[in-house]
Amino acid sequence: MKDVKIAIIGLGYVGLPLAVEFGKKFQVIGFDINEPRIDELRNNKDSTLETSSDDLKNVNVDSLKALKESVSGLWLTCDLNELAGANFYIVTVPTPIDKSNQPDLTPLYKASESVGKILSKNDIVVYESTVFPGATEDECIPILEKISGLTFNKDFFAGYSPERINPGDKEHTVTKILKVTSGSTPEIAKKIDNIYKSIIVAGTYLAPSIKVAEAAKVIENSQRDINIAFVNELSKIFRLMDIDTNEVLEAAGTKWNFLPFKPGLVGGHCIGVDPYYLAQKAVELGYNPEIILAGRRLNDSMGPYVAKEVIKLMIKKGINVNNSNILVMGITFKEDCPDIRNSRVIDIIKELKTYHVNVDVFDPWADTSSVKHEYDVDLITDSKKISKKYEAVILAVSHKEFKKINLDDFVVDNHVKFDVKSTLPKESIDSRL
Repeated sequence: MKDVKIAIIGLGYVGLPLAVEFGKKFQVIGFDINEPRIDELRNNKDSTLETSSDDLKNVNVDSLKALKESVSGLWLTCDLNELAGANFYIVTVPTPIDKSNQPDLTPLYKASESVGKILSKNDIVVYESTVFPGATEDECIPILEKISGLTFNKDFFAGYSPERINPGDKEHTVTKILKVTSGSTPEIAKKIDNIYKSIIVAGTYLAPSIKVAEAAKVIENSQRDINIAFVNELSKIFRLMDIDTNEVLEAAGTKWNFLPFKPGLVGGHCIGVDPYYLAQKAVELGYNPEIILAGRRLNDSMGPYVAKEVIKLMIKKGINVNNSNILVMGITFKEDCPDIRNSRVIDIIKELKTYHVNVDVFDPWADTSSVKHEYDVDLITDSKKISKKYEAVILAVSHKEFKKINLDDFVVDNHVKFDVKSTLPKESIDSRL
């Protein structure tokens, strides 16, 4: 594998950790169209917090020339032409959904066009982005062929190895998660598997085809989505019965095969998105995926539901809702992580504003400019800058910092405290999911 030269397209939550690990054993060129992103990484800083400064420092080289003269290392660039010396391309761009919850493959198309411009004979292109089964061969390969003028499985080859990054998780990092691999021919599949195996200490699983690997990825998160939807529905039912959902789940959890899912908001780059990719493909084939879409509808309803429950509690306590002040704690899609992609906390905020209340948002993990750009929300990042008292506080994300904060410091005498994630002791709050 000494002749393998790797190019990674997209240096976000998925691509960067991969580039760093491969850079310890191979010559790697990391490419991203975001210039400020390349600048920060060259300065050994990662705003996603998925890699440390030391990790970057250990593999970063100061020039493409220096990379070519070494056995391993990582060169970061916005210049597509600098990828031309590579022969093993890994595409790790986002695959989002649009406002109508339809899969948006635009980043994947553009990345394929870019790779097509520099593709050479015998090169291998591996996709890691989450897609519906068949997307690699039906959507991406034709673009590579058209732009490069090369013939698939004759002049160049492909594979699919789904990403399994869990943002903010310092235990299950990229090398410690078993990797599914696949290739367009048996020989190429083995080569791809061996290359990944060289850095993945948890091992690899060679799937029998690209479509199987694609399908495996998309159902991983669809399964979680459906399971969370079930407990979210239980939460709604048990609230009507005046039963604490978490106490029910704890009791049921004493059975050895009960699955430990909890109610909450379902967002992020995977679970809140991937089911739509599978659902769209099913619809195209004439099948209506009832359970998958029902789970999505249920989970997407949770933000507005939380907001309405808070308003109801305020009314029950005789709190004047109109022009009241409410503090939402957390805007990232999960705890102890700066990732705000597809955060469903925004659904709580939007619903609250329909009741003509004043909403402040506090999150020490999120980036203020990113939150303003993505959600048009002015963010408070330091609790010392919270200068008012609130009629209601909603703990939306269970950041570790929030577990140490006394919410009584932020509220007026007659108030509501709602814990979405059941982070705090039951006796210290008014209600929880």
